Amino acid sequence: MKIEDYIVENIAELTQLKFSPGELSSIGNKMSEILELVEDMQTVDTTGVEPMSNPLDATQILRPDIATSENRRDVYQRSAPETRDGLYLVPKVID
Repeated sequence: MKIEDYIVENIAELTQLKFSPGELSSIGNKMSEILELVEDMQTVDTTGVEPMSNPLDATQILRPDIATSENRRDVYQRSAPETRDGLYLVPKVID
């Protein structure tokens, strides 16, 4: 699938990116190569292959949910301009 410059321009506008005219065709070519690779991968016969969530045979090591450091909130909030009930108070910025 060939990605035309107008498609790249549209994507650039949506993502708020700016490219020079020379970059548009280069980016379009690279996008086309990626889509061709995906199309090639779609033709691979995966019958009997079980899907996996992780390509590595790894497991997540979990730790106990216990506090490992002391609560120093009072020390940290001493330098704050304004706090109440352990929370930082900030000026209202939206009406």
